[in-house]
This record gives sequence, structure tokens and C-alpha cells, in this order.
Amino acid sequence: MASADRIRARLAELGVTLPEPATPIANYVPAVITGSLLFVSGQVPMREGKIAYRGKLGSGVQVEIGQQAAQLCFINVLAQAQAALGSLDRVKRVVRLGGFIAAVPEFTQHAQVMNGASDLAVAVFDDIGRHARSTIGVPSLPGDAAVEVEAVFEIA
Repeated sequence: MASADRIRARLAELGVTLPEPATPIANYVPAVITGSLLFVSGQVPMREGKIAYRGKLGSGVQVEIGQQAAQLCFINVLAQAQAALGSLDRVKRVVRLGGFIAAVPEFTQHAQVMNGASDLAVAVFDDIGRHARSTIGVPSLPGDAAVEVEAVFEIA
């Protein structure tokens, strides 16, 4: 296996298939490269053109379901990153993830939900997948998505 196939092979080991990157639904671009950084716009838990996880944590959406939503968001982040870079092997470091969790005001387990994305980042990229992170609760997200994840990568 060529070194350029390292991340693709790791994704296959994890049973992860990257989808076609989603088209932006408003006036923004899905990813921007500046210097040695790649910024990926927030991705919702889209699967086959539809939001797979809707609703609010603490009101019908359980933490485990939220984790699955966050994981799917990160898979969609990776799809955008691959489209922007040509190969995920260009990633030198996952610098930061930002998580937005649609939740009722009483919900307090935002960090556990966001672990769905963070755990996958580390599983895919190993030590360079360890990242800084912010996770906040919000009253709503586009399309009634339960979670949205954005990312910053250092790239070669």
C-alpha cells in the first residue's frame, strides 16, 4: 500500500465510506484553504441527501443517538476535506473541532454527544487526530439537524 493510501485504508478498516460531499445550502463554500490550514464549514448529519438525525437532545433524541449524529457529521467533514485536498493523507493535524448540539435548555451532556466526532477523529488519524474543541448547545440547527460539526486541519 502506498503511503498516499494510509487514511483511505484506515477508513476502510473502520468500515467508513465517505459520501459525495454535500452542496452548500446558502452563500458559503464548503471548505477554505489558507496557508497551511483547511477550514471545513459546519456539516450536518446528512446521509443520501437527507438529514438522518433530527430533533433536540433532551427531548426525544438520546445521547447515544446524538453521538451517532456527531460521528456522521465528522464523516461529512472528512468528505469535504477530501474534496478540497484530493487526499486525506495531506492532513498533518486535526487542529480543532467545533460542535453545535441542538438541545433543550436543561440538557447538559453536550460534550458526551460531541465525543462521537472526536472519537472518530482519533480513530482515523491516531495521535494527530487529537484536537482542541468547543461544544455548545443551540436552540435549533438548519433542517432541524440534531448536531453540526465544523473543523480546522493543518495540512501539507
